[in-house]
Amino acid sequence: MMLLVYAIIISVIWIGVIIYLSVGLSSIKQLKNQPLANNQPPLAIVVAVRNEEEDLEKALQSLCNINYTNHRLIVVNDRSTDRTAEILARFDHPKLTIITIDTLPDGWLGKNNALYQGYKNSTEEWILFTDADVEFHPDAISRAFGFVEERNLDHLSIMFDARSRSMLLNSVLPTVMMMLMMVIRPWNAKRPRRSGTIGVGAFNLIKRAAYEQAGTHVKIRLRPDDDLKLGHNIKRAGLRQDALKGKDYICLEWYKSLGQFVNGLMKNSFSVGNYNVFRSIADILATLFLVALPLPLMFIFGDTNIRLMAVLILVIQIGFMGIITTNKWWCALMISFSGFLMAYIVARSTFITLKQGGIYWRDSFYSLAMLKGEKE
Repeated sequence: MMLLVYAIIISVIWIGVIIYLSVGLSSIKQLKNQPLANNQPPLAIVVAVRNEEEDLEKALQSLCNINYTNHRLIVVNDRSTDRTAEILARFDHPKLTIITIDTLPDGWLGKNNALYQGYKNSTEEWILFTDADVEFHPDAISRAFGFVEERNLDHLSIMFDARSRSMLLNSVLPTVMMMLMMVIRPWNAKRPRRSGTIGVGAFNLIKRAAYEQAGTHVKIRLRPDDDLKLGHNIKRAGLRQDALKGKDYICLEWYKSLGQFVNGLMKNSFSVGNYNVFRSIADILATLFLVALPLPLMFIFGDTNIRLMAVLILVIQIGFMGIITTNKWWCALMISFSGFLMAYIVARSTFITLKQGGIYWRDSFYSLAMLKGEKE
C-alpha cells in the first residue's frame, strides 16, 4: 500500500516537473537565432586562467576571431605553474592585455580575485567574464549584444553547450542540468517578482555600472559558486537580466571524465546550500526519493499497476530528453544512476568539508568559519 501511494505521488510529481521544465526551457531563446548587434559598446573580455595549458590556446584563438571590433581581451594568469605563461607569450594580438598574479590576497578565492583584478584593469562600459576553456562562435558576442539591445538588459548569461569526451559523463550531464534548472529556474531571471536567476561562469556579460551596483566580486570573494552568486546579486539589486541557450555558439568540455566531474563538484556542492548541514540533508533525501529511487523501487517491488506507472514516468522522461533538451533519448535511462551520483557528491562534499573544517581550493585552504562569513 505504501509503495502504491509513493508511486502515485511520484508519478504526479514527475509529470508536473516535466511539464514545468518543458514550458520553462522552451521560453529561453537560442543565441544563434538572435540578430547581430547594431552598435558595439566598449567591451572588456576578462578571462581567468590557472594551469590551462590543454585548452587555453584553442579558447583564446576563438576569442581572437570574434566579429566584434570594439573590445579588449584581458587574460589574468593566476599563479599558473604549467605552460600557461608560455602559451600566453606566444599570442601577439593587438587587443590582448596579460595580467600576472603572483600572490593571492587573504580572504579571496583565486578565480574570484583574478576576475576582480581584470575588472580593475578595465574601463569599458561592458564586461564579459568567461573561462579559459570556452570556445566562442565568431558571431556569439555580437548576437549576445543584439539581444541585450532588444531587451535593454544589464546582465546576460548564456547556458553553454556542454560536451565531454566521456560517453558516460555525457549520459549523466542531462540529468544534472535538469536538476540544476529546477533549482535556479533561469526562465524566471527576466521576471523581477520571481525568484529565478541566472549566472554562468562561461558567459556572464554585465554592464559595468550594474556590476558595481551588485557589489562586484568583493561581495562574493569566498564563494566557490561565484557565477551563480553574481547572477543572484544582480537580480537582488533590481537589475535586468536574462538567459539564452548557447548551442553551437558557446561550447566547452566541462569535464573530461566522470571522475573529474565528481571531484570538481565535490569542492562546491556544500557551498550551494550556504554550508547548511540541514539543507544538504534535505537535498540528499529529495534527490534520492524523487530522482534516484522511484523507478528501481517501482519496477522491482511494484505490482502491474505500479510498473505501468513506472513505464509512464520513463516514457515522459525519454520524451523530455529526446525532444525538449535534444539530448540522446537513452540519457533518460541514466536518471536514476545520476540521482544516486548527485546524492553521493552532496553527501561526501558535506562530510569532507565538515571533517576538514573547510575546503581546499587551488592549493589554498579556507576554513568553514571564513567561508560562512560570506553568507548573506
